Amino acid sequence: MGSYPQTAPEVVDVAVPPQALPEVVGRSPGQLAWRRFRKDRTGVVAGFVVLFFFVIAFGAPLIAKLYGKNPYDLYGQNRVGLLNEYGIPIKPNGGMDGEFWFGLEPTYGRDVFTQLLYGIRTSLMIALAVVLIVTVLGTLVGIAAGYLGGWFDFAVGRVIDVLLAMPSQLFFIAFTPVVMAQFVSPEKEPSALLRGTTLVIVLCIFGWCRIARVLRGQVLSLREREFVEAAKVSGAGTWRIVFRELLPNLWTPILVVATLDVPAYVTIEAGLSFLGVGMGPRTPDWGRMIGRGGEVYASDITYLAFPAIAMLLFVLAFNLLGDSVRDALDPKSNR
Repeated sequence: MGSYPQTAPEVVDVAVPPQALPEVVGRSPGQLAWRRFRKDRTGVVAGFVVLFFFVIAFGAPLIAKLYGKNPYDLYGQNRVGLLNEYGIPIKPNGGMDGEFWFGLEPTYGRDVFTQLLYGIRTSLMIALAVVLIVTVLGTLVGIAAGYLGGWFDFAVGRVIDVLLAMPSQLFFIAFTPVVMAQFVSPEKEPSALLRGTTLVIVLCIFGWCRIARVLRGQVLSLREREFVEAAKVSGAGTWRIVFRELLPNLWTPILVVATLDVPAYVTIEAGLSFLGVGMGPRTPDWGRMIGRGGEVYASDITYLAFPAIAMLLFVLAFNLLGDSVRDALDPKSNR
């Protein structure tokens, strides 16, 4: 039998109405970063821990009011039966009970729980003020040095080199009393506001260099890109190029550096208070609590344990959050 040629089946072109097509929704860079961050379980847990510390820090007055105590009253000295003749809490575990949840401070008898609440409040307020100032100042200086170049870039670079070469911790210790003496005589006891302002000024003197150097390098690369050259050809001025072309491409390093700076300045502030050049003895502060706990740990280890564990958790959580934010904003950074 002969074979007949087979013909291909006829293809019918059926038009699909636009309503039946799936809608393609684009995602902004911020949405993509948030999606990557939500997949990072470590970052999410660290974010909740950091949020918890922020809530208790700024809600410390309300929590203390509900608790019925404050960090300033000398409960152990005003009431009999709380401290022994050596100033050590009589009850076990540093005097912990239903009334004083975390016990009492040795010698003075202040409530430890409210001191922890107000201690993170003190450290966070100083750290956030410093980070805000150094971020704004460092951003302006770094962008200006990288974009303008020339003698200004050279001068800024040498200033940054000198400041970064200095042992900052030693200069913090040395300059803090000097700056404070400009506002109040050494015979007078400076207020907590003055001490906090002095710490902010001293930390800002050295703190802007890091972010300025990072952004300077970024701007040196961006100013040669096509979109910047196109903006110049179109007649855009310097301010328009900086704020409309350069700054939107610098938010990632700015946010990453700022996120990592907060725990660093919390630690520095606590260290200065530990060394006696930070906040005063009557101001609740984690560094001062750790310093005092180091003196009485043989008799009451709990007073040292609470601020040390709280600071460890806060700094660790904030550093992990900073790493997660960096990976979410710049996925190539972890390769």
